[in-house]
Amino acid sequence: MLKIWLSTCHLGSIFVYNDSHMTADKKNYFKVALIFVLCLLARLIPFRMPNVEPILAATMPIGRVSGAFLGFSFAILSILLFDVITGTLGVQTFFTALSYGLIALWSVSYFKKREGTAFDYARFAIMGTLVYDALTGLTVGPLFFHQSFLSSLIGQIPFTAFHLLGNTIFALILSPAIYNFMIKKKKKESVSIISLLNPKII
Repeated sequence: MLKIWLSTCHLGSIFVYNDSHMTADKKNYFKVALIFVLCLLARLIPFRMPNVEPILAATMPIGRVSGAFLGFSFAILSILLFDVITGTLGVQTFFTALSYGLIALWSVSYFKKREGTAFDYARFAIMGTLVYDALTGLTVGPLFFHQSFLSSLIGQIPFTAFHLLGNTIFALILSPAIYNFMIKKKKKESVSIISLLNPKII
């Protein structure tokens, strides 16, 4: 919202304006970028289990606060950049990135009708993980690596179990914390004009 302060004095009228909406957007972009970097660094920890990662836990509150575009972008870029850095970029990258993007869009719709409690995040983490693992684990292997569906299903079970455990714990702990960080009120910038004689603020 454009706020305009008008101060009148013997020197004349002075207009000062501040686009607070633009400032808030810039702060949100900075926060999203910071969370993105921290998630990437966490995923680059050596000897980390590949299915225990904070992407979904971060995507949910980011999409809830900043909207579908940032939520979708955060999820997709998290997958793409990690695979580029680790040299694992391949056809599966684009398939998994798109799947995460779709989960991100779903989460935005889901939380429009929810209060956003820790258990709301955990419930969506469980649903989102199951859908994501079904979209990726049961299709990438058979389609691109000539695995049988049965072998993909059997191999996916322990992977999904750890994925569910990690995402649920992260959702209970990290998601509410990230949401509170995203909406944390900053000190409002104020512009004060001191009039030499008889100031007036409209």
